[in-house]
Amino acid sequence: MNYAEAIQFLFGLQMFGSKLGLDSTRRLAELAGNPERQLRFIHVAGTNGKGSTCAMLESIYRAAGLRVGLFTSPHLVSFAERIQVNRRLIPDAELVRIASDFQLLLRQFSAEDHPTFFEVVTVMAARYFAEQACDLVIWETGLGGRLDATNIVTPLASVITNVGFDHQQWLGDTLEKIAAEKAGIIKPGVPVITSAEPGRGLEVITKTAQQLDAPLTVVDQSVVNEDAIHTENLPLAGDHQRLNAVLARETVRVVGKQIPVAPDAVTAGLSNVNWPGRMQLVNTSGGQTLLLDGAHNIPSAEALVSAFKGRFVNVRPTLILGVLADKDWCPIAEILAPVANRLLLVPVSSQRTLPPEKLLPVCKAANPQAAHEICASLADALARSAKDEFVLITGSLYLVGEAIERLQLSQVPPSDERGLNEWTAAR
Repeated sequence: MNYAEAIQFLFGLQMFGSKLGLDSTRRLAELAGNPERQLRFIHVAGTNGKGSTCAMLESIYRAAGLRVGLFTSPHLVSFAERIQVNRRLIPDAELVRIASDFQLLLRQFSAEDHPTFFEVVTVMAARYFAEQACDLVIWETGLGGRLDATNIVTPLASVITNVGFDHQQWLGDTLEKIAAEKAGIIKPGVPVITSAEPGRGLEVITKTAQQLDAPLTVVDQSVVNEDAIHTENLPLAGDHQRLNAVLARETVRVVGKQIPVAPDAVTAGLSNVNWPGRMQLVNTSGGQTLLLDGAHNIPSAEALVSAFKGRFVNVRPTLILGVLADKDWCPIAEILAPVANRLLLVPVSSQRTLPPEKLLPVCKAANPQAAHEICASLADALARSAKDEFVLITGSLYLVGEAIERLQLSQVPPSDERGLNEWTAAR
C-alpha cells in the first residue's frame, strides 16, 4: 500500500455510512490490542468550541513539556490534521503502515457489522498515539458523545463546552435530548468541566454528573470576566474563545492532581495556541484583509458576528457565504448577511451543499441594501472580490478548508482529501 492507496482505503470506508454505537469500535479496538488502555485522555464534547478548546488544552500541555496527542475532526485540507502528536501531523509513511494493518483487521468483519470510517479512524488514532508513547491525548468527539466512537475511553476528565442545536436528526430535536447525548461521555467518578448554560443543557449535565458521582465544575461568563488578565494575549478572537480558554484552564486545574502544570505553562500555552479556520486573519501582499471562520450553525454564526463587530468596528466586508443543506441555513444566513456591504453566495465543495440560489432571497431580505451575487464557485468569488478591501469567508468549515487551500495557507500540499469529511445516513 502506498499513500494514494491508503487514502483510497479511507474513502472506501464511506460506503459503510455513519452510525452511532460502540460495539464495532470496541471489537476493532480489541483486535488492535486495545491501544486506548495504554493512554490517558481528556475527552471533549460540545456543540461549538470543541476544536478550539482541544487546541488550547494541547498547547498548554505541550508547553508543560508533555508529549501530546490531538484527535479532532473534521479536517480542513489534509486527513492527517485529524491525528497529530505535538502538533505534527501523522507522517505519510505512518498513515500508510497503520492503514495497511487495519485493512487486514477489517477482514474479520462482515458487511453488516463493518466499522464505519470514523470508527476505524478513531482506533487508528489510538494505535498511533500508543505507539508514539503520548503522555496525554486530547480526544474530541465526532458527533454527540454517548454513542460516539470516541466514547470507548475512560478519561482523566470529561469536558462539555456547550449545548446548542446541531445534528438534530442524530441527537434529538430538543436541547435536553442533545445535552443527554453529550453528557453520555461522563464516566463514574471522573471529573466534568462544562461551560453549558442554565436552560441550555446545564441541568441535564448536572443531573448526569450527580448520578455518576462525577465532580462537576461549571465555567460561566462571570468567571471569564474575573480571569480577563489570563486571556488578554489569546490569539483566537472573541468572547466565545475567552470562555473556551477559561474552560481549558479549569480543566488543567482539575486534572492537576494527575498531571501538574505550572501557571506559566498555562499562560504560554494559551498565548501561543493556533487553530486555523476560526477567526483566522490573513493580510495579503496586495493589502487585502481576509477573515476565515467556519461558522456552521446558529450559535457559531452569532459568535462570529459578535466577535467581528467587537474587533472590526464600522467595517462592512464583502461576505463570501456558502452553507450545507443539512444545516439551519436560513437563520445562519439571516444572522450573517447584515454585517456585509456585498454578498457573494457560493456552493460548498461538498455533496451536501446548499445551492446558493436558495440563499439569495434570505440574504436579500436580511440585508436589502447590500449587493448580492451568485457565484459558480469559491474560486469565482475570490476572483470577483480580489480588489475588495476586506473579505469574510464563512458558513461552513468545508468552505473555509477550500479557502485555506486556494489561498495557499496550509503547510500541506493541495489534495482531494476534504472529501473524506463527507458522511451519509446510517445503514
